[in-house]
Amino acid sequence: MKVAVIHSYYSSRQSSGENVVVDAQIRALRRHGVDVRVIAARTDKLETLPGYKVRSAINVATGRGASPLDELKRFAPDIVHVHNLFPNWGHEWLGKWGGPIVATVHNFRPVCAAGTLFRDGEHCTRCPDGNPLESVRHSCYRGSLIATLPLTIRNRHGLAGDRLLERADKVILLSGRSRKLYTGFGLSDEKVVVIPNFVEDIGFTPEADPGQSWVYVGRLSEEKGITNLLKNWPAGESLLVFGSGPLQAEVVAAEAESSNIVYGGQLNQEDLPEVLAGAKGFVFPSECAEGGIPLSYVEALAAGRSIVALAGSSAADDLKQSGSGAVFATWDGLQRALSEAVENPVLSGKLARSHYEKNFMRDVFLARTETLYSEMMSEKVLNRHA
Repeated sequence: MKVAVIHSYYSSRQSSGENVVVDAQIRALRRHGVDVRVIAARTDKLETLPGYKVRSAINVATGRGASPLDELKRFAPDIVHVHNLFPNWGHEWLGKWGGPIVATVHNFRPVCAAGTLFRDGEHCTRCPDGNPLESVRHSCYRGSLIATLPLTIRNRHGLAGDRLLERADKVILLSGRSRKLYTGFGLSDEKVVVIPNFVEDIGFTPEADPGQSWVYVGRLSEEKGITNLLKNWPAGESLLVFGSGPLQAEVVAAEAESSNIVYGGQLNQEDLPEVLAGAKGFVFPSECAEGGIPLSYVEALAAGRSIVALAGSSAADDLKQSGSGAVFATWDGLQRALSEAVENPVLSGKLARSHYEKNFMRDVFLARTETLYSEMMSEKVLNRHA
């Protein structure tokens, strides 16, 4: 089987879980025997060229940008798998490629300039609900009106105007919550397949004794809930914070003012499993919906650790299903949730580990993806002879 993976890589100046996920999936598919050709547009390289910002803005607004079509024709894949076209790939080529296309949607950028469905401390769906100019009014993309405008133009017709999702034969979403939101915005449910991200199993066991500190790992930004987590963190519990982002100064200040909050800086992905294995538990306070179930949460399941999450995100939904921790509805319930999550750490750990093995291991991802690819190829053959 030949698969062309098309991805616009985000700048390395900011850590990108999406880049990590795409690379991990490519490695897994290749080890599984799939002939994968990566057709990449890398922001790190392109942004050094003169006029890059103008060209990328025009591309986003109009879809008239770089095309992978020539390379696709040379490779002649059975399946084209698109992860991300923003901001470096154009859209016009989609109508010129006749083979099967599957798109993985990692965030909410097709309907939200910020990609998070979150603004001013709360869930926001004003743009997909029919008011796309709200994104310009509030400068939703990186706090810049000018940078937001191309996305507003592109998204002005909602999902009906999204060329990739309209053309794709199948759309992979990463969680049940994402599926519910996108189908509510108008995406055909018949196109949707839910295939969560995976993390590699490096052999931690849930019987390992938990540590003394809870751990937060993630972007230090408002939508991730870090501000309210610090404000509401109970004095009797220890918290280790890892990550970087616009609210890093708040975390540093909280560390200086509190004896039970420690900031550990940016954590390398390869060090995350060991940190979680030595933790008391994992805290996931995200206040946005989350397009997928974040890797840090899945790593906590793999490490067999109790988890506490704020309700309203894909991870919190999954936590309710696994039973490997506690979900709290409001910040007043944080301390109670922390206590409930570790009432029986061995049981919670076993539930977490079992849930990981059934849903988030590499082999599970490969089986689901291979089934999807095979079905798409079969449908192509049937359509050809119809």
